This record gives sequence, C-alpha cells and structure tokens, in this order.
Amino acid sequence: MSRSVPRGMDPRVRDANPRMWRRGRVTAVASLLLAVLTASLPYAPRGWGNLGSLAQTLLPWTGLGVPVLLGCALLRRSALAAAALMVPALVWCALFAGDLADKRAPGPVDLTVVSHNVSETNTAPERTARALAASGADVVALQEMPRSGEGSRSYRRELADRYPYATVMEGVGLWSRFPLRDVAPVEILPWPRALRATVGTPQGPVAVYVAHLASVRVLPGAGFATRTRDESVAALAAAVRAERLPRVVVAGDLNGAVEDTALEPLTGQLRSAQGEAGAGFGLSWPAAFPAVRIDHILVRGVTARSAWTLPRTGSDHLPVAASLRL
Repeated sequence: MSRSVPRGMDPRVRDANPRMWRRGRVTAVASLLLAVLTASLPYAPRGWGNLGSLAQTLLPWTGLGVPVLLGCALLRRSALAAAALMVPALVWCALFAGDLADKRAPGPVDLTVVSHNVSETNTAPERTARALAASGADVVALQEMPRSGEGSRSYRRELADRYPYATVMEGVGLWSRFPLRDVAPVEILPWPRALRATVGTPQGPVAVYVAHLASVRVLPGAGFATRTRDESVAALAAAVRAERLPRVVVAGDLNGAVEDTALEPLTGQLRSAQGEAGAGFGLSWPAAFPAVRIDHILVRGVTARSAWTLPRTGSDHLPVAASLRL
C-alpha cells in the first residue's frame, strides 16, 4: 500500500528531508575531529620535533577549517553536516572570540611603547626610523639592528631629536623621552641579545626589557627547531622573575606566540598588552601577509589601555605598540 502524500506536497520534497540527515556523514565526522583538535591543541605535548609548539603558534588558523567544511555541507545539502559543524565553530569562538573583540579602553595614558624588529636586511632604515619617531611613542624598543654601518647610524640619527635618551647593545636598542638608568645587558643564551633599563617616567620608575629571542626553524628531519629559543626564554624569564621594580614592560621579538606553551616561563609572569587591550589578533609576521604574532609587549604592574600594530616599514615584521596606564 502506498503512503499518502499531503495535498499540495511534492513527493520529492517529502523524500529529501530524511536524506538530508543521512548525507554528509564524512563531513560531520571531520567537523567533530576539527573540534577535538582545536580544543586539545592548547594542551598538546610538544612531542617529536616540537610539533605541538608549532601547532600552538598557528592555533587560530584552525578556524579556516570551518568555512571549508561549511562548503562541503552545502554542496552535499546535508543537515547532519551543518549541525555537526556548529561544534568546531563554538569551540573556536570559545577560544578566540575574546581576542577578536575590541578591548581598547578610554582613559589617561602615561606611557606609549613601540617595539619593532627592524630587520638587518632592511633597505630603508631612515624611512623606518622616521616612521617610528612619528608614532608618538614615549619609548621605542628595536631588535635586529645593524651593529655598524650606515643602517645603525640612520636609527641613531633619526631618533635622536625626539628621544634624547638611548642605549644600544648587541643589536637591540632602547630610545626614550624619559631618562634611562641602570642599563645592563641580559644574558639570554647563547648571546646577550637583550637589555634591561629603568625608565624614569613622571609617574615613577618602570623596568623595561628589550629582547630578541633566538630564531626558530622548521627543518627536515628535525621538525620545529626551538631548543635555543626555549633556552633564551628561560633565561629572560629568570631575569624578569628577579626584577625588583613592580612595574615591568617586556618588548621584543619573542619568536613565538603567547599560545605556545614553551613561552609559559615568561608569559606566566606577564600579561599580553594585545590580549588585554587589543582589537583582533594583532598579527605581526611576515609583514607582507601577517600570519602569526611573534612580536610582543608584555606587562606586569601596569594596565594596558590599547594595543595595535603600525603600518609596514622596510622590515619583514610589523611594529607593535601599546598605551599603558602606570
């Protein structure tokens, strides 16, 4: 006996509805796996080749899987796949919706900091220095400065008028509108590519660290090579832990994202100005198409009012900036 069809209803529509919940099972399973992957990566062990560290650095990009799987669900006209896709979307939003929100706050600002890896291969150091001077920052922290030659002289010359106080050590430099004292190198193995100085602001002293941690590489057969970077993180974290001043700012190229658990010895003591008062992820590298944020301004004992990236200079990094309430 044939089933009756409600008057005016196309039998093809009636038969299609159950199939919408049977189609797209592969896409549905892929969605659930993406959700599990996204939720577990923040706790992933580093494992062979530090692949956990690499995955954590790229963690926000797992969100790209959602529109890809949505396209598959629409192509298959699968209600099952569309429903399953809500799970990774919700997981991603739980992890990163706060980063996308605009957390910039109005109010008085006592100190504005700019940090920039200017790149040793920068062919326009004068233009870069002028852009940094025009940023309106009170303090400028530079990394990967040329140790000699015209490039080095360009930064010193172009920043001198606005910033009467300056110090440069081992490719890192600090320029300030306020007096600097107690300037000293910080030994981050295997070379002292960091310095520490007390900035004498009108609101009181602030310990400012400028650091360029060791580079990381993805190497065949070795995976994500981070051993030297991790050693320099530990050394810098020890210096910050021993800091006696209550107000601390760490600015520099850390060659890692704050999601990377390898940076926890440092990020566990400090807050990210971008995470606290930014709008979006503030991706800083590579400058042509920023994919990760490895340039940071981290704080302790101060309040970040806002954080942002500056326009591209002649470097392969974007400058990062933060305004602070002391």
